[in-house]
Amino acid sequence: MFYREKLLLEITTVSLEQITILHNRFRQLSQNEESLRKDDFKTIQDLESNPIRFQIVEAFFDKRNFQKNDVGSVEEIGFEEFLTVMSYFRAPALHITEEKREEIRRAKLRFLFNMHDTDNDGTITLEEYRHVVEELLSRSGALGRETAKGIADAAMLEVASISVGPMAPDEFYEGITFEDFVKILKGIEIETRMYIRFLNMDTTVMCK
Repeated sequence: MFYREKLLLEITTVSLEQITILHNRFRQLSQNEESLRKDDFKTIQDLESNPIRFQIVEAFFDKRNFQKNDVGSVEEIGFEEFLTVMSYFRAPALHITEEKREEIRRAKLRFLFNMHDTDNDGTITLEEYRHVVEELLSRSGALGRETAKGIADAAMLEVASISVGPMAPDEFYEGITFEDFVKILKGIEIETRMYIRFLNMDTTVMCK
């Protein structure tokens, strides 16, 4: 086994077989180049119909998701970054400690939080949350933009009541912090539900 493959195994806990599968897909998307750019994702037909496709693509180029304690974004990524982001969609192994399971859960929650925190300021604001909910609802075709906006506003106020409690009429809600986000999703099982098909491959193959 090559040194680089060993390093990738340590970083992502993805098996060698899974690394090979993902590397083949990476080379297809990048047209056999060593790096992947945002425009390369335009060739993915399944992604066109995804209402949060912008957030999904941006997540692959967000330094916060590379597990290197860095911030900002990049214009292109190599296979290591691609693999690291894809690993967030892998279900945890069955036989791991509770401590490790909690670590994996927080990593996944942080990844989801980053997708919503589009301006990278450490909070999910009403505007950011509204945008995501509006896109999800209005693009489904069932609701108009104004109706979707109203639902998004109501949902954000409900989230605010959970994270900070009742507020005075003149009080300004600054937004959801990561710890608020963890609290809101407490009890909701996400570890095995995060999977994507937009790469023309089912990421449940990574759960073997």
